[in-house]
Amino acid sequence: MRYFQCDYAEGCCPEILAALTETNFQQTVGYGEDEFCAQAAALIKEACETPQAAVHFLVGGTQANLTVIDSVLRSHQGVVSAAGGHIAVHETGAIEACGHKVLALPSEDGKISACQIQDLCRAHYADESFEHTVQPGMVYISFSTESGLLYSKAELEAISAVCKEYNLPLYIDGARLGYGLASPQNDCSLQDIARLADIFYIGGTKQGALFGEAVVITNPALQKDFRYFIKQKGGMLAKGRLLGIQFKTLFTDNLYFKLAKKTVEQALLIREAFQKKGISFFFDSYTNQQFPILTAAQREYFAPKYKTSFWQPLDGDKAVVRFCTSWATTDDAVAELVADIERM
Repeated sequence: MRYFQCDYAEGCCPEILAALTETNFQQTVGYGEDEFCAQAAALIKEACETPQAAVHFLVGGTQANLTVIDSVLRSHQGVVSAAGGHIAVHETGAIEACGHKVLALPSEDGKISACQIQDLCRAHYADESFEHTVQPGMVYISFSTESGLLYSKAELEAISAVCKEYNLPLYIDGARLGYGLASPQNDCSLQDIARLADIFYIGGTKQGALFGEAVVITNPALQKDFRYFIKQKGGMLAKGRLLGIQFKTLFTDNLYFKLAKKTVEQALLIREAFQKKGISFFFDSYTNQQFPILTAAQREYFAPKYKTSFWQPLDGDKAVVRFCTSWATTDDAVAELVADIERM
């Protein structure tokens, strides 16, 4: 069985496994205050060109999201998100469990616009009883989105400007940040992300690490006491070195971006093969996630040999299926899938 189901089905890249083995018996202090975490943080700040940033390492995306969002919002505030945003649909109410409403904006492609955010804020404060409703307190977006799409630099700049106008911290979920940056359609740099976001995280779980995300807080006003929130939310790993070692490895010799580039290139080969067969796509993604629209017969054709994700049903017997490449996807697996698409 060939797995194109997700980008976190494997363990970790060989370089990380080697680094963990080499340092296994080295003794360090705990809770992320070791030299490996310090070195990883320095490499990340250098890559982002944000020497003033605070960098913290958490175990997973949901922990990062709920910890960041709860640290920013006051009890009467909510977080603005696309209706299909990860915090709105795939985190089991983690944000709401912290006492904060997700203020979902309609979106067909997983993206929201500066105009939508501005309209929401204007409507809130134009209401005579606005103090009786949840106040927009921050904005959450993903790069790349859950649908594999990207925000352009112009879109991010417009969103950032509206956020500043209404004093809303902008938080970017970067679970697949590397894959977004590696896309041939992307016009943003890591430095742009760091400049425009108040907080963002660099995904490791889906991009070559065993586990872990690096939260980067560029806004000094949001840095104070963040470690208290990490501890309170159960995200402070006693063996924090395990996170530091992984991110130090990923940000040495450009490994993070090399892995992402190859992953996206493989996904685009799959996209091209479907296009040549006249298959249309539900989302126009140029990242590591591809969403072809397949008939029931076509889905059955792939089922015995390929593990994919059923995304959503459409009219008739058609449905959206996600084919996802990862840092560990082999060229042989892609070539085999492409050949089977051609024979379909």
